[in-house]
Formats: sequence, structure tokens, C-alpha cells
Amino acid sequence: MLKLRSVLWMVVVAMLMVGALPAVAQDEPTLTIYSGRGESLVGPIIAQFSESTGIQVEVLYGNTAAIANQIIEEGANSPADVYYGQDAGALGALAKAGLLTTLPESITGLVADAFQSPDGQWVGTSLRARVLVYNPALVEEQGLTLPESILDLTKPEYKGLVGWAPENASLQAQVTALRVLLGDEATEAWLAGMVANEAVSFGSSNTNLYLAVGNGEIPFGISNHYYLFGLVASNSELQLAQHIFPNGDPGALVNVAGAGVLESSDQKELAEQFVAFLLSPVAQQYFTSQTYEYPVIDGIITNPRLLPLDSIQTPEIDLSDLDDLQTTIEMIENSGALD
Repeated sequence: MLKLRSVLWMVVVAMLMVGALPAVAQDEPTLTIYSGRGESLVGPIIAQFSESTGIQVEVLYGNTAAIANQIIEEGANSPADVYYGQDAGALGALAKAGLLTTLPESITGLVADAFQSPDGQWVGTSLRARVLVYNPALVEEQGLTLPESILDLTKPEYKGLVGWAPENASLQAQVTALRVLLGDEATEAWLAGMVANEAVSFGSSNTNLYLAVGNGEIPFGISNHYYLFGLVASNSELQLAQHIFPNGDPGALVNVAGAGVLESSDQKELAEQFVAFLLSPVAQQYFTSQTYEYPVIDGIITNPRLLPLDSIQTPEIDLSDLDDLQTTIEMIENSGALD
């Protein structure tokens, strides 16, 4: 597989080189990207794509789910060429709505089947693990134990002690995963249990959640893994550690950030160049070195600060099944989590 992907990558590089030449010669072609990923995370690598290809880029940044819903509302009239989202659920929702085109095999062949659409309509560009972040000093001081399952967070011993970000797309994808794995009734019960157990809401901000845990305001939070490393690098006084729920627990989901090309785009070749660039060694090394995510292609040196991906016991789930985004959002709203 490694040899095959290496050959495929050589083909992609050749395509990029050939494709970049007319891009410079044309009258400043412009690619429009709708990004559910934050500018601080992906702005630098998007700028590098523009500089290396001569393709002008316009980016609309926003919440992953909101941006996906905007594209659905715009339909065939959307000015977007590329959707770049932070989770498989939003990507799947766009594919389900028939708004994404099929990517060429020169792109999809670079990514493991588990991290792309079964129909080749989107590919993962980096991976992030769901974790329980905790404050070791606070946990020891209060005599707390680390839960074995995300479902345990509704127990009385964790009342008022757990932070979450119910408006964030990653938490929404987590809830969708619970729906797929446990069913809607059990998921509704878990959401109601979290609200009744006085889970502390941080809106859409995982950063604020991490800071609250690290500063000792609350002992626990459920979030993505990568926030820890950047925050600790800028503030070594933060007390932060991470716990991976064991035994394939639903809380140990490994999700993707990924991209797809809009069916309505009239610049599909340029859009495909951008998606291919996100899978290039340069971009993949950027993700693991600068944003502390896991790469999705072979041959990349994963940041040694990250827990080895193969040591995480993930639940058995097809990420393409996380596509019922709207029902999940309604379920979270009905639970009172946003009140």
C-alpha cells in the first residue's frame, strides 16, 4: 500500500506542477473556499498554497455546521469551490445533499478508506482524537477518578465537574457518533443526563474549555486532543493532561478534518489542486507539527508529542455515517444544552 500511495503521490505532484503553470499565466484565477476550520489553524497553509501555485484564494471562515448549512441553502448558486470542514459529519451532510463532486482517484488513492467518503466525494486531510482533558492536581485534590466511559459523565460523582462545547461541530459529531453506535433514545438520555448533571457549557469554544480546566476552574472537559499542546506551549503553568476512554468506547472517536469540491464549482481543477495540496507532504507535516493533528498519508513523521494513533482503541464506526447533522443539532437544542 505504501508503494502504491507513493506512486500516486508522484502523480499528484506532477499534476500540481503542470496545473500550476497555467494558473500563473492566467489573469489571477480566484478559488473560493468555505472553511469551517479556524483561520489561526489553517490560514498559514492556505496562504502557502496560494503562494506556491499563483492561485488567488478567497476564504469564508465560520462554524463548520453553519458553513455547511449555508452551502446547502445556496445550493447550485453557491460561490464556493471547496468546502473545508473540521469533521466528517458536515462533509457527509453535503455529500448526502448531492452538493459534492467525485474526486479523482489520484487524490482518493492517497487516503485510507476509513478516512474518506465511500463514494470519493470527500477526503480526510488530518485526524483528531476525542479525549477527556483533566487537571491532574484538581483530580488528586478532590479524590476523583478518571471515568472509563463517556457515558459515565452523567453519574452523580461528576456533577458540575465536566465542561463541554455543545455548539462546536466536533461535539456535534461526537453526539452523532453516539446516535449511530447507541441509537437516538440512548443518546437523548445521555444529553439529558449531561444537562441534569450540570455540565458546564463553553458554547463553541474548546480553547476556553481547556483554559478553564488548566486554570483549575473545573477538573474535566470533553474535547479534541490537539488544543492541549499549543496552549501548554504558550502557558506552561496550565495543569493539563488527557485521558483516552478505553475499550473502543464511543468517547474515543477519531474523526477527520477534510475537504470536498462543490459540484456547482466552475473551477473544479483548481479546487482539486487545493485538496491535493492538503494531502502533500508539506501540508501534512504542517498539520502534525503546527496544529498537533495526525497525518492521513504514509511517510509523514508524526509529532512525537502525540499519543501513537494505533494505541487508541476507537469505536467501530464508519465516519460516513455521521451525515445526519441536522437531527443531531435539533437533538442538542431540545436537550437544553444551549440554554
